[in-house]
Amino acid sequence: MQVLFVSLISAAILFQDLKAQGDSLQKQSNDQVCKPFIKSFNSGDEKGIKAVHSRDMIRVILDDQQIFGYERYFQKSPDSVRVKCENWKKEIELRFLQRIAANGKAFEVGFFKTRNFNPSTGETRTGYGKFHTNSGNHRLWRSGYVLLLLGFF
Repeated sequence: MQVLFVSLISAAILFQDLKAQGDSLQKQSNDQVCKPFIKSFNSGDEKGIKAVHSRDMIRVILDDQQIFGYERYFQKSPDSVRVKCENWKKEIELRFLQRIAANGKAFEVGFFKTRNFNPSTGETRTGYGKFHTNSGNHRLWRSGYVLLLLGFF
């Protein structure tokens, strides 16, 4: 009986250690990837967005069946597009369905909501999508999304 009790206590301590490690990795992911990404996206800070992406990243656009890397993802927009967008403010929100963090890596699935607002005209555009990301060493190295017609926010 004592052996069983000691085994149960040992298992409980091990579980707590693993859970604490997972919670710690989740906090690191929040602090070093998610929060900086959201802040950079919302402020239009392209350098900040690049900073949370690995140069080995791939981007998967499921709707268009496209896969491309870092250079294509961060390719400069044509001036005609930049002029159209320069007065627009943008925001992103993330809602997670599943988050797994272990061994210095993370996998996350969720929905995002983007809101684009033009203060000079009052026009607002809202978009929704589903995302999934893999990250390691506190950098995104794979992401994919599907734009949705209906939102869940």
